[in-house]
This record gives sequence, structure tokens and C-alpha cells, in this order.
Amino acid sequence: MWFWIFVGIGLFLLLIVIYDLVQTKHSILRNFPIVGHCRYLLETVGPELRQYIVTDNDEERPFSRDQRRWIYASSKNANNYFGFGTDNDLEQSPNYLIIKQAMFPLPTPKSSDPGFDPQYPLPCAKVMGGRRGRKHAFRPASVVNISAMSFGALSAPAIEALNRGAKIVQCLHNTGEGGVSPYHLHGGDLIWQIGTGYFGCRDSHGNFDLNRLVETVHASPIRAIEIKLSQGAKPGLGGLLPAAKITPEIAAIRGIPIGIDCASPNYHSAFQDVDSMLDFVELIADKTGLPVGIKAAVGESVFWQKLAKAMSTTDRGVDFITIDGGEGGTGAAPLTFSDHVALPFKIGMSKVYSVFAESDLHHDLVFIGSGKLGLPESALFAFALGCDMINVAREAMLSIGCIQAQRCHTGHCPTGIATQNRWLMRGLEPTSKAARMANYVVTLRKELTYLSRACGICHPGLITCDHLEILDNSFRSTALQELFGYQPNWGLPDETDTEAIIRLVLDDGHRSA
Repeated sequence: MWFWIFVGIGLFLLLIVIYDLVQTKHSILRNFPIVGHCRYLLETVGPELRQYIVTDNDEERPFSRDQRRWIYASSKNANNYFGFGTDNDLEQSPNYLIIKQAMFPLPTPKSSDPGFDPQYPLPCAKVMGGRRGRKHAFRPASVVNISAMSFGALSAPAIEALNRGAKIVQCLHNTGEGGVSPYHLHGGDLIWQIGTGYFGCRDSHGNFDLNRLVETVHASPIRAIEIKLSQGAKPGLGGLLPAAKITPEIAAIRGIPIGIDCASPNYHSAFQDVDSMLDFVELIADKTGLPVGIKAAVGESVFWQKLAKAMSTTDRGVDFITIDGGEGGTGAAPLTFSDHVALPFKIGMSKVYSVFAESDLHHDLVFIGSGKLGLPESALFAFALGCDMINVAREAMLSIGCIQAQRCHTGHCPTGIATQNRWLMRGLEPTSKAARMANYVVTLRKELTYLSRACGICHPGLITCDHLEILDNSFRSTALQELFGYQPNWGLPDETDTEAIIRLVLDDGHRSA
């Protein structure tokens, strides 16, 4: 009798193994049959365990349990509501954000409205490259876009899933500095990031090659080029791809050797200062017709002052600026650089925006925010500080299955996202994960729409510091203008762009009135 019981259990477990290996919805179960179910069981009873034993819903970092739960539910089109009221301590939490709703809010879109679009499109309020007359200037179709994550740091299925998802929701997909790979070419429009290694546009000695850049632009759906000066998680250090992650395919795409770490320099060899950088920008823009911008974390302020002065006194300039916060993510970085180098996004963004606003250049630039902005309230904060768009990275990874295992630097990501291990990558099925990423972006745009309309504003790009306040732990609140030294109407597009985006949004049937 016991023999047949064990046989039955064995057959049952075998069937589970076969099912787990074949199904495509859960990367963990594909990579770890049977054992993976334990994780979901523990996750189910996690709130009860944490309530009495471990941590609460807001303590985990870099993303809390509540934040991850919201992203997971949103990506699956599941119930992302929370019951029984907030579990945050509003009165005793310092730097707590409050969004000030209007007494007469705008109606929210409903499926029964004429022209209702279930994807909640939110085009950018500005035309990227329009002010400088770039030949291929365009209005980005989404204010929420995919941030820079290179092929190599991320697996092929992960890059493919992100790009397929970008196509579904018509958002931009930043390639990261690792170059344009075949996995970026599944229908999503690209922003090509060029880092200090010039991957995809370098010669045999690692120097910048303009002809190769032009060839890549002509062969790929690239809408803009971003020159990366630094990134929030490791500013001043340069990118690092561990040797364990470098496959022959990655080496061929980047033009690098196999078997040694791929460490990008912490400086650009194609230019040395603001003046030569602007020459470099104009050279690329002239040869490609594309908008060209820069990405940087914020440290010293002199660079930004020199850039604003050069743009106001010459006919050269960048079309967009991506500000990355020190809280931004990375696959690998020294602890001190991750924890202590570069200003957090809110401080960095406000400092840079102020420099350009004081020079009356803020209307000529598209500002993009990056660094843990993929949650509705954080994104709205970024728009109030002057961002025209936001980029999401780790939140997009969470939407395609990341469990915040924090194993990115080891090459052993259990969900197949930040690894080149073939077995682990097998667990990530790009098509179904693309749909989840698209669901997440749509939900974020939906909640941004709802929050904006709760404030009486039809588009998040028209939110200002007037709509937000910050609580401290002494029963006081402070207006954002006072905290960041903003002048009235800072953070807004100019009158022409404001009227254009209002007309565009309302004509698309989003007024719901």
C-alpha cells in the first residue's frame, strides 16, 4: 500500500514538473519546477508572517512590498487596489508627499465615452527636437518610456519582451549603452544610448566612428540619440559588464573581447568639455537629422551652468536632458557609488531645471526623469518639477517577472532577466511578458491621468508645484515652491505647447465631459 502511495505522489510531482516546464506564465516555475511553488506559498502568507515576525509593507528596499504588489497586479491586469485605508503614518513620516485634489476635478475617462482609448495614451507636451529644427523631430507618443538597460546586462528574452511591450503601448525603448541588438528590433521605437565605450559605433581601437553610427541609424527604428555622461547608480565610474555575462553574441554586438570584464571608461574620448560636447551633438544631429540629448546624474553644478551659457550664446544645443537620480538602479556597482555618489532625483532635477529656467531655456528642452519614478505619485512629483517624460527601468523589470532577488551582478538572476545563463533565460517567455509590461505602462498612464484630473488638470505635464505639498513629522506642511525655490509657472511648457497638448488630449476624447 505504501508503495502505491509513493508511486502516486511521484507521478503527481512528475506531472507538476512537466506542467511547470511547459507553461510560460511564470519564469520561476519554468526554471525551478515544484520548488518555485514554495515561493508563491510563502508570498501568499507573507503579509501575516511580516505582521508579527519580520517587516511591514513599507520597509523593504529598494521597492517595498506594497510597491511591488502594485506593479505585479498592474502587469497582470489584476486587482491593484488596497483595502482598509492607508497603513502609512501620514503625521509622523518626514518628507511625505501629499497631492492636493481640486474641489471641482475633471471627469475621468470611461469606456462608454466617445473616442475612449483603453491604452490611456499620454503624448509628450513638447516636440522633441522641434525647437532646434531637427529634420526628424517628433512628439513622443507616451510620457512613460523604458529606461536604458543594455543587452548583456539584461538577457535576450528580457530585451525582446521590453521591446515588444513598447510596440504594444507605443512608448520609446532606450537601448542602454550596450548597442542595438537583434532583440531591440521587435517593433518598438528606440532611443539609442551612446556611452563612453561607443558600442555599436566604435572602430577597432574603441574610438567613436561616425560612419558606423550613421549605418546603425539607417538600419534601425531609432527616433533619438542619447549621449550618456553618467548614470545615477555609479556616476563618474563608467559601465561594467562582468566577464561571466559576455557571450560571443554580446562580444560581436559590442565589438569587445570575450573572457574579461567589459569596463567602459568614466570619460568620453570624443569630447573633453562643454564646448566640444556641443560640437559632437551638432555633428550627430546634422548627419542623422535626429534629436540628440544627454543623460547624466547630478553632482557639481558648474557643468550645467556652462551648458546653459553655451546654449544661450551660440546656435548649438541639446534637444533633451535625462536626469538620473542617485537612487537609480544598476546590475553591478561598488556599494559606495550606489549609496553615496550623485544627488537623489528630486534634488538633482530641481537644481538643473532651475539653471535652465533662469536662462529662459527650459521651454526649448525636453526634460526626462529617471530613477525610481515608475510609481504614480513619484512620476507626478517628477512632472511637477518640470519633467516632460519619465523613464522606468526596475519597475519594467518587475513587470516582466523580476522578484528583487538582487542577484543582477552575479549572472544568476532566478527569473532569467539579468543573466546570460541559458537555463535561467529559458524561463522568460518574451511574448507573454511583453503583454505584462504593456499592462503596467498602461496602468501607470491611467493612474497619472486620474491623478491629474483629480487636480483639475487634463495632462500630467501640466502639473506644477502648486499641486503638491510635503508633510514633515511635526504636523506641518511645506509648499513645493518653497522647498525647491521654484518661480510661478516653472515646470510648465510654454503657452504654445500648453495649448497644443490640451487640444490634442481633449480632441482625442479624454475630456469625458
